[in-house]
Amino acid sequence: MGTPVMNRSAAMKRAHLMREILETLLFVALVFVIVHFAIQPYRISDVNMKPQLNPDQLVVVNKWAYLAGGPGRGDVVVYYDPTNLNQQLIARVVAVPGDTVRVTPASIIVDGVTLNEPYAQVPEGTAPNARIIPDLKLGNDQYFIVNDSRLVGSDSRSFGAVSRGNIVGKAVLVFWPMKDFTDISTYPDVFSHVGK
Repeated sequence: MGTPVMNRSAAMKRAHLMREILETLLFVALVFVIVHFAIQPYRISDVNMKPQLNPDQLVVVNKWAYLAGGPGRGDVVVYYDPTNLNQQLIARVVAVPGDTVRVTPASIIVDGVTLNEPYAQVPEGTAPNARIIPDLKLGNDQYFIVNDSRLVGSDSRSFGAVSRGNIVGKAVLVFWPMKDFTDISTYPDVFSHVGK
């Protein structure tokens, strides 16, 4: 009489263990899918975002950051280069849909407010490859995205506004090398008077 009960108990334990293993595997697979589609690492390859971001740093890009809306002023975003859709770039959003942007040799003016940009490296005179832009009104899905280092002119100053469809996601933190681990600032004070 004792043997069938023991066999049933052992079978129940095996079934319970198998169910736990299956649930764990499904959970791991779900986490993998979410992480794979929600975030991406991005390697900084040049000096366009100095001094905040430097070559060979790795940043985390939140690809789901804009599911409920578009980027905000100050966000650092990874986007597809409108002149070469096979290449991703990283830069800062300074103007959003509806804003009017003016670029001068030494400053960027958004909706009549000259941005005081502590993160920007602005060279004397006009940045190479950057054109002076009188007044550019951004359309419904257009963003004006510029490098923090104005010495590097491959951004909206040279190729114009970037459409929302070209934006991959928001760069949120530096995770490598570990000594550089930090969040990426959006400098909300710089943009607090724009659009008011």
